[in-house]
Amino acid sequence: CLSSLFQAKSCICHMCGAHLNRLHSCLYCVFFGCFTKKHIHEHAKTKRHNLAIDLLYGGIYCFMCQDYIYDKDMEQIAKEEQRKAWKLQAFTPTVVSHYQCTMTGIGEKYSTWEPTKRELELLRHNPKRRKITTNCTIGLRGLINLGNTCFMNCIVQALTHTPLLRDFFLSDRHKCEMQSPSSCLVCEMSTLFQEFYSGHRSPHIPYRLLHLVWTHARHLAGYEQQDAHEFLIAALDVLHRHCKGDDNGKKANNPNHCNCIIDQIFTGGLQSDVTCQVCHGVSTTIDPFWDISLDLPGSSTPFWPLSPGSDGSVVNGESHVSGTTTLTDCLRRFTRPEHLGSSAKIKCSGCHSYQESTKQLTMKKLPIVACFHLKRFEHSAKLRRKITTYVSFPLELDMTPFMASSKESRMNGQYQQPTDSLNNDNKYSLFAVVNHQGTLESGHYTSFIRQHKDQWFKCDDAIITKASIKDVLDSEGYLLFYHKQFLEYE
Repeated sequence: CLSSLFQAKSCICHMCGAHLNRLHSCLYCVFFGCFTKKHIHEHAKTKRHNLAIDLLYGGIYCFMCQDYIYDKDMEQIAKEEQRKAWKLQAFTPTVVSHYQCTMTGIGEKYSTWEPTKRELELLRHNPKRRKITTNCTIGLRGLINLGNTCFMNCIVQALTHTPLLRDFFLSDRHKCEMQSPSSCLVCEMSTLFQEFYSGHRSPHIPYRLLHLVWTHARHLAGYEQQDAHEFLIAALDVLHRHCKGDDNGKKANNPNHCNCIIDQIFTGGLQSDVTCQVCHGVSTTIDPFWDISLDLPGSSTPFWPLSPGSDGSVVNGESHVSGTTTLTDCLRRFTRPEHLGSSAKIKCSGCHSYQESTKQLTMKKLPIVACFHLKRFEHSAKLRRKITTYVSFPLELDMTPFMASSKESRMNGQYQQPTDSLNNDNKYSLFAVVNHQGTLESGHYTSFIRQHKDQWFKCDDAIITKASIKDVLDSEGYLLFYHKQFLEYE
């Protein structure tokens, strides 16, 4: 009875040509008709074809009963076909550069809007249009502190101002697959984006979000102060799992095999090369990451080397003051070769014996949003303290020097710094900074978020104030959020 769907050349009403108006397909022949205009009813009465399927939701309508009828097998088929359709429409990182001009997404495909005669008449009589200006405050909204929840509020501000994530939720792309949507964190995030961009100025009370976080990340439950970085990772993990739904549970545990919006935006690939010091054989593994945690000077871990630019020159857009540590310094240290020593010998596949080796980390695949976690809280058996070392970070960041491909080019003597920086896919722009004031035992989180190209605001729970670029760059910095430049558009 479903053969008509596969024989059809186009899904439009065979009587009026419309593709809306609750289109139904006859389950006896190749006929599509509007339900609203009763074209499918006329067909059923004429042909005595009394069963039709709703092409949007998959429900079966019986014209003899004059009602939709429930069939478990048909419902399962409808869900499966709907998932296949969403997958065919889903954008992937390989075609994400076309995102700016193709708005087909993971949800249903929307038809082009055309104004009615009445709307055209109203537009002619009201020629003035509201424009989004640099002074626009839509998207800016404070969050009530529900009792030491500043750690959550600052991460929510960063997520709601992530350009590609914002575009995803405001275009209504999320289609919940959970049995209970009320327990879905992605549904709540979708509601949160609507609240933020509704134009309301009063502070929002994120009590439902807090409840869902407590439910799905129980180690964060309670009114004690929590770590903002820990909350970020837990939130991304729950969002990732809820995006996947129950049917893809096998793949949900491995971000490498996931195509959900969270992993498309936040997941990168970290390459680890372990080189045997005897035969120089290299063992390579690639692991997914959502953020990069960077050691700081002043910690118990030795911090070397500083970048060549620490004498006052400019490296990666960072203005260096003598003795100042930069984000580039931290990344250089993170990606430098590390000798593992005699106490950490590995079994070399070339030598077939345990040998000393060196390990080097580089970026195999860069995420759309790069999050850098500056390790300011040190916990050990002997020591618990906060590291307040100032780290200079730039508005624009080029990750090319830290890529695995750059390392391979240097080893082959072919590496050249790219000259066309405007079209470099590895260039990022800063759009959010999370800061921590106070001590390890007692402190407070705030955030800076970018509203427009160069408009910054400080978010301190319910209070939002205008901030200068200098305020942002002079801040201590705990979590730094960068977005790929070529995917940003205002």
